[in-house]
Amino acid sequence: MDWKTLIFDLIDLRSFSNLWYWIALAVTWSTASHWVLGVPYDMVLRARRSGGQAETDLEDMVRINVNRILYITREAGLILITFFAFVLTTLVMLGFVYRNEFSQALILIAAPLSVVALMSVATALRIEATGERGEALRRRLSVHRVGVQIIGMISIFITAIWGMLQNFNVSILPG
Repeated sequence: MDWKTLIFDLIDLRSFSNLWYWIALAVTWSTASHWVLGVPYDMVLRARRSGGQAETDLEDMVRINVNRILYITREAGLILITFFAFVLTTLVMLGFVYRNEFSQALILIAAPLSVVALMSVATALRIEATGERGEALRRRLSVHRVGVQIIGMISIFITAIWGMLQNFNVSILPG
């Protein structure tokens, strides 16, 4: 057995047994829960602690990002939903009908992130409709963040179970 064969036997390049996939999954959900409507959550915490200029900065940042999210949604929402529905459907078909592991790995990240995107639009619409500021705005952002974290935990759990099942199935298959 030469050294190349040994290395490729030790390093499995499939998605669910690849360390980089799990690192990417963790970074994805960590980033998603830190950036609430495009605003870093530490700004929310600083505004809660300090008030004053930190509160004004938070409100301005939220206003800018809410307007940006809603502008994109109103101008290109239907096109974006159609495109992402096509991509998600393609990944589901490739992953679960044709048994492509890479597509399964991508859909297990992309589908929950799609729910987070819809939640972000809904939260932006609520903030625009109510004109929330101060404590009410911080509470709305905190609730949104908790929702993203719950979706992330469920997503990571399902991905881990599915990944273990795939790795188990590959390990017992002959070949």
